Amino acid sequence: MFFSGDPTSRKRVALGGRSSKERDTQKLMEQTRMERDRRLWQRKQNASAIKIQKCFRGRKAAKAERAKVREQFLSRYGSYCQNAERCCFCPDSDYFRQLFFFFNARNAGDFTILVETCRGILNLVRDNDNIVSLFAGVDYSAVLALVDHRVKNLAYICILSLYQNRSHFRQQLLVPDADSVMQATVLLEAVAALIDPKLPWACKAVSYLCQKNVFALFREIVLAERENAKTSSSTGNLSGVEHITGILISHSGQNSCSCPNVDPKFCFSSQMLTVPFLWKIFPSLKGVFSTQGLSQHYIHQMSLCLQNHTNLLPSDISAEYPGYACLLGNILEAAGVTLSQPACPFEMAVDLAAVSTFLLEALPPIKSSSQKAKEDAAMIEEDADSADDIQIVLDKDLERQIITGIDSRFLLQLINVLFGGISAVGDDRSVVAIGAACALLHVTFNTLPLERVMTVLAYRTELVRVLWEFMKNCHDNKRWSSLPEHLSLLPGDSPGWLLPLAVFCPVYKHMLMIVDNEEFYEQERPLSLRDIRSLIVILRQALWQLLWLNPTAPNASAKTTSRENTSKQNPNESIKHRVSIVASELLSQLQDWNNRREFTPPSDFHADGVDDFFISQAVVDGTKANEIMKLAPFLIPFTSRVKIFNSQLVAVKQRHGPHGVFARNRFTIRRDRILEDAYNQMSALSEEDLRGLIRVTFVNELGVEEAGIDGGGIFKDFMENITRAAFDVQYGLFKAMFEGVLVDIPFATFFLSKLKQKFNYLNDLPSLDPELYRHLIFLKHYQGDIAGLELYFVIVNNEYGEQTEEELLPGGRNLRVTNENVITFIHLVSNHRLNFQIRQQSSHFLRGFQQLIQKDWIDMFNEHELQLLISGSLESLDVDDLRIHTNYAGGYHKEHYVIDMFWDVIKGFSLENQKKFLKYVFAPFLSFFHAAGNASDEALDRLPTSATCMNLLKLPPYRSKEQMEAKLLYAINAEAGFDLS
Repeated sequence: MFFSGDPTSRKRVALGGRSSKERDTQKLMEQTRMERDRRLWQRKQNASAIKIQKCFRGRKAAKAERAKVREQFLSRYGSYCQNAERCCFCPDSDYFRQLFFFFNARNAGDFTILVETCRGILNLVRDNDNIVSLFAGVDYSAVLALVDHRVKNLAYICILSLYQNRSHFRQQLLVPDADSVMQATVLLEAVAALIDPKLPWACKAVSYLCQKNVFALFREIVLAERENAKTSSSTGNLSGVEHITGILISHSGQNSCSCPNVDPKFCFSSQMLTVPFLWKIFPSLKGVFSTQGLSQHYIHQMSLCLQNHTNLLPSDISAEYPGYACLLGNILEAAGVTLSQPACPFEMAVDLAAVSTFLLEALPPIKSSSQKAKEDAAMIEEDADSADDIQIVLDKDLERQIITGIDSRFLLQLINVLFGGISAVGDDRSVVAIGAACALLHVTFNTLPLERVMTVLAYRTELVRVLWEFMKNCHDNKRWSSLPEHLSLLPGDSPGWLLPLAVFCPVYKHMLMIVDNEEFYEQERPLSLRDIRSLIVILRQALWQLLWLNPTAPNASAKTTSRENTSKQNPNESIKHRVSIVASELLSQLQDWNNRREFTPPSDFHADGVDDFFISQAVVDGTKANEIMKLAPFLIPFTSRVKIFNSQLVAVKQRHGPHGVFARNRFTIRRDRILEDAYNQMSALSEEDLRGLIRVTFVNELGVEEAGIDGGGIFKDFMENITRAAFDVQYGLFKAMFEGVLVDIPFATFFLSKLKQKFNYLNDLPSLDPELYRHLIFLKHYQGDIAGLELYFVIVNNEYGEQTEEELLPGGRNLRVTNENVITFIHLVSNHRLNFQIRQQSSHFLRGFQQLIQKDWIDMFNEHELQLLISGSLESLDVDDLRIHTNYAGGYHKEHYVIDMFWDVIKGFSLENQKKFLKYVFAPFLSFFHAAGNASDEALDRLPTSATCMNLLKLPPYRSKEQMEAKLLYAINAEAGFDLS
């Protein structure tokens, strides 16, 4: 084996890809760079040290120079400026140059010099000396730059000195009747004189003070002294801070002002209006701010900041006084004055609504006293250790200020200004007005107790009319206008009908609570019946969209919304959820009106997309369809809901064992003692037994057991008789509905509402007390002075012949009914009779009812439909439909002459006899029966008989209609029990 190639050794190559020489070069370069950085850092250190030394020496030198100038000043003018003369303030004097150079507010001597300087200026002005000539001499224009500089700096150091020494001047700064000898008073009076709006330098002086954040200084002064502040309403005098603030804000709001824009973070709105109860401290300032142009300027300024999503508010004073809440309270308190002024601008109302909406949205919900009581009771049983449960609690007085601010007068004025200039619903102006109003009211409904605002919105504004015209116009044109995003709380791509519906539905629902039948049906107020039919379509489509096609995130079955949980995280979903609730409540109420007197087909309430799949899902807990059944059952046809109801009953019965002739509970009932025997035997049964199978044997008046085996028919007869005897006995009606037995007892509407645990209103009163209803309607439409009728907020109860008087409100015996409060009186009387007076009886009745019938089973039916379930329809029998669904046996068929004759006879019966025939033959909810015949002559003398448990009619082959009619009438009217079987 031979070796070939270069015999010399190969060059060694580093695995890193570089030679050792290259590595050495790289290392050297890195060391050089590090050394260069070290020298650079060293030079910076040396330079910084030199700067510090120079600064220290400079400060020391400056301090020494200031001390030198101070000594010169004192030696020339004296420690108390006793040597100062008028010429000291002229342009040629060094007085102010020296004072500004050495002045230090913390130095007591300097402060005294400043006070005496200001005192001297004020004395000269009081002696009718012209302040312009005092500072400028004979020609202001020639020295205006120097004079302006001196004036604005003098005014600023006066305010800064008071701020820095505010703890020393406690109880002086905000006192309106302060003695002019006081040092703080002298400085404030001097500032007011220096920035007088009539002076030529006023604009520059005010601008300078605002740019130096003087409102932030005043805010700290006020917060430090507000406990000692006294309102000046009794004397008419102003504190110096209030006077200066009034001058500053009045100048800033003028159209002619050429001042540069001030940082909004330090403007009057952000700083001063966030002081709690500012108007109590500065009552006169409230009047200044409320002037139309001034409030419009500042509120518009705030609205622009909101549009830019800028947070300008200073730090909160405390958790009880958040800045946004204090700002809202002060704005609302002053807004009433602003809105009441003639020709209040539309733009002002829009900006006010936008700002109020934003601030209200930040508030925690303010509960009514009843809501607070319920929540306090509930919190006793809850463990509140979690930090997530901590809620913001406003100061009670601050909360009261906000609630009082958004009162009926404020809302009336605001809505009237917003809607007063609308000429055509749908134009740009109307869309802006509707967006502003709806956004504010939506947040108001979620934040404040509704009872404070609903009545005025419903009866004293054009809100319902304008919103309806807007919605109808959009629906007819098949295009919903998008509301301005900065006014609507919603993204621009949100459906345009969300906010209008969120506001319209609760207000119109409140209005319908006091509208009477004549107004609704005859006078067609507040909306025509044609408009209401259109409204039903809009609500139905919106609900179906929200609940089925595009369901919202929160549980649809919830009857209330949680602003804390959903509103701030996803306002779009929160408002969708809110609309689904209020729209379903309004549609349910409109369905009640339609049930009283039909003005539109019941099918108008049914959604278009209810199919077999939806029905199959509706019986499954947790599904969308099941949630819709709980929230908006009227969207589903009545027959479909009956099927669901029956399936629920069947499921419960199956859990109690199969039906048969053998039952654990068997009753022997004497017909002449039916109520007594039923009570004695059924009262001992448990809830489980009541839902189980019960069989009944009747004993007739002779003490003999009646023939017949109870397959359901005898029990049905038993239920009909016992409920007729005493329908208010709980063991009667409830078992009847559970077993599906129709009882021939019509129940009053108000009573059926109690089964659904609903609140009754004025229009339910005729079913309880028609005479009282007539009196209240007379009172409602009375054209004269109601106070002359001598009515008070009391009601007379007549129980067992004894009359008692009860107050409808605390102190009601002394509160007279007037034209202004008559609606409230009518509402309270209706509530007392329909809800309060029968609350105990209703509670006991409902407790027994729910032992057998679960609440969610009947929540899917309204009162009219419940009556159908309990007693069946009062309409005439559909004989043709019954004939189609009949089966025949025993030689009979549908074309048999006896059968033809039979149906002719049934058609000729009166409604009462048709009802008796159904009762004689059929069990409820079944649509077929068998007819059996016997052609023998003996059978022709027999009466027809029935087996109700099988829907079976045994009909002999009668040869004439007359004979058949006579036999049938005798059988159905004999009331022979089951002996004819």
